[in-house]
Amino acid sequence: MEWRHIEAAREYLASESGAAGDLVARDWGGRLPLVLAYPNTYAVGMSSLAVHALYGWLNDRPGVVCERAFWSLEKRPSTEDPVLTIESQRPVADAAVVAFSISFEMDYFNVVDMLRRAGIPVAAAERDETHPLIVMGGPAVSANPLPMAALADAIIIGEVEPILEELVGALGGIWDQERDETLQAMSRIPGVYVPSLHQDQDVHRQWLGDLDAFPVASTIVAPRAVFGDMHLIEISRGCARACRFCLAGCLYLPRRERSLESVLEQARQGLRQRAGHGAKIGLVASAVSDYIRIDDLVVALRAMGAEISVSSLRVRPLSEVLVQALAESGARSLTLAPEAGSERLRRMIRKGVTQDDILAAAGMAERYRFESLKLYFMWGLPQESDDDIVAIADLAAQVREVYTRQIVVNLTPFVPKAHTPFQHEAMATVPELDRRLRLLRDRLGRSRIQLRAEPVAGARIQALLARGDRRVSDALVAVERLSLRRFERELVRQGVDPQELLAARDSDGPLPWGFIKP
Repeated sequence: MEWRHIEAAREYLASESGAAGDLVARDWGGRLPLVLAYPNTYAVGMSSLAVHALYGWLNDRPGVVCERAFWSLEKRPSTEDPVLTIESQRPVADAAVVAFSISFEMDYFNVVDMLRRAGIPVAAAERDETHPLIVMGGPAVSANPLPMAALADAIIIGEVEPILEELVGALGGIWDQERDETLQAMSRIPGVYVPSLHQDQDVHRQWLGDLDAFPVASTIVAPRAVFGDMHLIEISRGCARACRFCLAGCLYLPRRERSLESVLEQARQGLRQRAGHGAKIGLVASAVSDYIRIDDLVVALRAMGAEISVSSLRVRPLSEVLVQALAESGARSLTLAPEAGSERLRRMIRKGVTQDDILAAAGMAERYRFESLKLYFMWGLPQESDDDIVAIADLAAQVREVYTRQIVVNLTPFVPKAHTPFQHEAMATVPELDRRLRLLRDRLGRSRIQLRAEPVAGARIQALLARGDRRVSDALVAVERLSLRRFERELVRQGVDPQELLAARDSDGPLPWGFIKP
């Protein structure tokens, strides 16, 4: 480890303010040292409310000291770069527990990389009493923990709040008992999957009944984060729309909202915390515009002097009070997600919006003079035809008639996810996705509508990770130098046909993640 690595961590720490300033000097002595690890850059990780919330909750417990670590601070790390905590610049391997918060399947590669650079055996079976326990949680592993089963000592399925006290209690016993005893204690906690002990029993996803009991908002002012210019507040969890492709709508059921009073109190605290750092509040939810008292919330925040940003909007309902507040807060673009171009396909995926809804929202964007309108679509959806692809271009052209500024069409390949109504569906092949993308490019032609498409190769790997079984986990462990191509080759070497994982599945047949129950 070189001095420059320590200096870099200290520089990032010095850029922060808020709760971090009260916690950096905490002594590890006599406490459970836990590293909260995010397998992506600092900028991405510090925009995750899970990181903020867990950091605050864990450090509030007198027997715990929690520090943060990230896959990298800025640029892609080399294989020799150590993984250090931000607070004390210690190697993460010195901790008793390393807890990974994993939002996206593609970050599995970074988990492997972090463990290797930290000097911690990647395979759980190869770790002993000298190594920290590796605990994982987050949306990706909650939906399907099997691709991480060979790496994790334990995986939290669902929301951690209902079992947080039990979990910390079980981990706190690590000093007084054997590693296996700690894992046995964790396996008895509802919602905790211990791969080495799991014997075909069901694991029930955990969810919090009263969101107000656990406020979730930014705890650290981190200017170098992606959303470092705002105080983030979760206003609701889950979605009642039941879109057939959407993981969030299935994984976080039932939909729950925080009370208006709770959100406003968090906003007041955030504005005080950010004094001198701007007065922007970022509202976070699966669909911010679905919040039942959104107009009241917006009016109250504006009365506090706050500017407003949102994580997502639905085409319907779309509050004009909210849209106006976004414009007045300096937002330069408005983002809408029709998901499909044709009425037929939108009905099939249960999107619940019509062409008239979309054009009305575009007209609102024109009225409030947003510089850019972003339209998000998927392609490769089940039952999609060439006519549905052409319909994307036709819909964008109709939007052009009511919105005169920059239009950007963003395309994401459909990836079937565990626990969604589309979990049995096949993923379209790469050649077919490429052909349909060319069709859309040709159709848009010289329309002055920008087209941005996510790489198909990456989406294919994401699907392998999202719908994989234990063999995928074994392949991640086996690849010495991870890359998309090497990973897929390793699957084949171990006798796994990638196309088998991407193909349609029998709607009545067993699924690898079937032991995860609501």
